[in-house]
Amino acid sequence: MTDAADQGWLRTVAHEVRSFDRSSTAERVAELLRARVIEGDLPPGTRLSEEQLVEVLHVSRNTLREAFRLLTHEGLLVHRLHRGVFVPELDEDDLVDLYRARRAIECGVVARLEGTDAVRLRPLHDAVAAAEDAARRGDWPAVGTANMRFHLALVALGRSRRLDETAARLFAELRLLFHTVDAPRPLHEPYVQRNRALLDLLAAGETVRAAEELDAYLYDSETQLRTVHRDSPRRNP
Repeated sequence: MTDAADQGWLRTVAHEVRSFDRSSTAERVAELLRARVIEGDLPPGTRLSEEQLVEVLHVSRNTLREAFRLLTHEGLLVHRLHRGVFVPELDEDDLVDLYRARRAIECGVVARLEGTDAVRLRPLHDAVAAAEDAARRGDWPAVGTANMRFHLALVALGRSRRLDETAARLFAELRLLFHTVDAPRPLHEPYVQRNRALLDLLAAGETVRAAEELDAYLYDSETQLRTVHRDSPRRNP
């Protein structure tokens, strides 16, 4: 079990909370905590301290508990009787379902694009550049984070708030699965170039080819992650 008190992520939360509107709701708190999961700061097994978060976020216990409830509904937190609130560990069934949802959303968005301009593609360019830079430095967890940002930006091309919100929840869960991988380089390295290739297709307006490539990409990613997740000593027995 990992205790949130041992993690430096609280310093990040303390910094981000400065941008809070004091009327912020539980949804805003949930968004902030979800972002910490996506960034990899909260691995499976982390216990969230209500006392610490109330102090750091400057919100009421009721607001924090409502945020916990929202994230529990999303599957990003679990409440264990007499023990507290924890970040869960996901199993292979969760992985399969996540990729089923990813294909429906991401491939659906790309297949229906009617062209993209440079401004809309800028976040994808930034994510690809960040992944390439992290790969050169050998920072493979950072490559994984940049990859998630690329795919979130890809979904954002669909211009749907509901899809964006759904994708954020999916990628937070996906990050939990990444934590079960002992050697992240083989997991992330092939997709640095594949993201660049997808971006080139989108920039050229070849959305049909991009959707086909993305479907194959997600199939390969799921197959690889299922293999390493199944073989990982860190996964649930």
